Amino acid sequence: MIPNLDIDLMKTFLAIADTGSFTRAADEVNKTQSAVSMQMKRLEELLGRPLFARDGRASRITADGERLVDYARRLVKLNDEAVSTFQRPELTGTVRFGTPDDYADRFLPEILARFARTHPLVTVDVDCMQTANLFERTRRGEMDLSLVTFGCDVSTDEPVRREPLVWVTSARHSTHLLEVLPLAVSHVNCEWRGIVLNALETIGRKFRIAYSSPNSNAVNAAVQSGLAVGAVPELCVRPGMRILGEKEGFPPLGHFEIGLLRKPGRASSAVDALARHVTESLGNLNTALMAAE
Repeated sequence: MIPNLDIDLMKTFLAIADTGSFTRAADEVNKTQSAVSMQMKRLEELLGRPLFARDGRASRITADGERLVDYARRLVKLNDEAVSTFQRPELTGTVRFGTPDDYADRFLPEILARFARTHPLVTVDVDCMQTANLFERTRRGEMDLSLVTFGCDVSTDEPVRREPLVWVTSARHSTHLLEVLPLAVSHVNCEWRGIVLNALETIGRKFRIAYSSPNSNAVNAAVQSGLAVGAVPELCVRPGMRILGEKEGFPPLGHFEIGLLRKPGRASSAVDALARHVTESLGNLNTALMAAE
């Protein structure tokens, strides 16, 4: 039967790993050094592996101990998150949240589902629209919080993620090899559209705008169907798409910033909680896994 790991043992073990000393760890967890030593002996017995080795008068963590560190951090974090969820006062209220539809369609459902599990009494009203509109509406106080793309006319003090803009084509077609390249792009004032057109003009590549829409689903559908080539944030690359690079004759499009905007004035606790949740979720997002869905 697999034994259960005690969270208190995990916290003591991490204190040793972080401070590099049984003595300093004892002060960190408010225990005597002998109590810390007994806890680590018990932990080694539970796992059946030595976690520490003598190095002169000091102790160092073994290879097995190093492997345990990551598991211990995750166990402690999950424990503290679960306990704090029930101990802190329940947040209530409504957050008016805005985001462009390409972000909303790709990863917002999972983010909101996780937020609902930890803050079930908060209502999130979501509006999807272009960044420029979100900027104006948030500044006027019509939105509490917006996730936007930084550009020439939009900036924020809350950056969340730096993301490359990449060329994409259908994984099943060779549209990018056509003499006159068909493009699927967003609306006329979209900064990404300007970047794409300027890049092609710079290298002298012939192109035509085959599809134009402010809706990302329409643009992505044209790309996935093999009707056109487009450009999307790397985190928004979908199944059925493949990225084009310099070896296929497509120059780099550079990076851009994704960040949060808040309405003027003091934010509610519910807004702060959602902002923190979005920031952590996007900061930890694995683009490779998302593209491979």
